Amino acid sequence: QVQLEESGGGLVQAGGSLRLSCAASGRTFSSVRLGWFRQAPGKNREFVAAISGSGVNTYYTDSVKGRFTISRDNVLNTMYLQMNSLKPEDTAVYYCAVDRRGTGWYSWKSSYDYWGQGTQVTVSS
Repeated sequence: QVQLEESGGGLVQAGGSLRLSCAASGRTFSSVRLGWFRQAPGKNREFVAAISGSGVNTYYTDSVKGRFTISRDNVLNTMYLQMNSLKPEDTAVYYCAVDRRGTGWYSWKSSYDYWGQGTQVTVSS
C-alpha cells in the first residue's frame, strides 16, 4: 500500500510561481512512474506531467510545457512540480499519482493505482 500526500498549493497572482510536493509513504516508489493531474471545477481530471522511475524521462501536457518542471528525489520518496508563469487557467486541485505497472499510457488516469488527496492551486488575474 502506498500513501501519497501533496503539499505546496495556495493562492498566487498570475505570473507567479509555486512548488508542489508529493510525499510517499508505505512502499518506496523509486522504480515506478509518477504523475501529476489536475481538476478544475466542473471539468474532468486531466494529465499535467509524468516522470519515469529513474527521473530521466519526463512528459508534459502542451499547455504547461516550458512553464512547469516535474522532478523526483527517490531517496526522500518525494516528487515535485515546479510551476512558473502561472495563469488563471492553471487554477485547479492538483493530484499526484503512482503507476506501479507502467504498462499503460503515461497520460491516462487509468494507468495510475494510487492517488493523493489533492492540493488546491488558485491563480488570480
